[in-house]
Amino acid sequence: MKSITIDGSQRESVGKKATKALRNAGQVPCVLYGGDKPVHFSAAELSFSKLIYTPSAHTVVINLEGGETFKAVLQDIQFHPVTDGILHVDFYQLFDHKEIALDIPVHFVGNSRGVKNGGILRRNNRKLRVKALPENLPDFIEVDITPLKIGDKIYVSEIANEKYTFLHTDNTVVCSIKTSRTAVAEVDDDEEEGTAAAPEATTEA
Repeated sequence: MKSITIDGSQRESVGKKATKALRNAGQVPCVLYGGDKPVHFSAAELSFSKLIYTPSAHTVVINLEGGETFKAVLQDIQFHPVTDGILHVDFYQLFDHKEIALDIPVHFVGNSRGVKNGGILRRNNRKLRVKALPENLPDFIEVDITPLKIGDKIYVSEIANEKYTFLHTDNTVVCSIKTSRTAVAEVDDDEEEGTAAAPEATTEA
């Protein structure tokens, strides 16, 4: 999984007054959980753009003044209801030997046969939760919809991967092709070939 670096400064005061002063200065108050104790720090709001506005998942390297470095993942983020400015960010610390659960975006690729015939692609799950060691976390999960016909579905069990474990039941539907008013009847390739190869009937005099 790709990583994004965020440079920050450890916070000595975590009160409301200090937090407001940080936000007024263009800084975002943050907390890193998962270690021996929470780590309070702040970072420039602009440094979060690549982490938030992306179609893929990322890990984060937090560099604090003084030389402390932590590996983490984004756990929660709060936005201002009016301005959409970032109010607060929570991170969870990663350890190389410890598995972590994370929501991973699903990328659908290919041109579905069912969609070509007027069906509608339904993305039942745009993200899937997986559990893995940090080094095995994927940026995204790719699902090829090319072979799907109208009425077909892809289940979690069909996209299993040895590097990570899905935290969903095997019969969880990832996507499906639904029929529509404009859909046309499909004929299997095997049926088409069988029809073309059928000999004509003959009669003897």
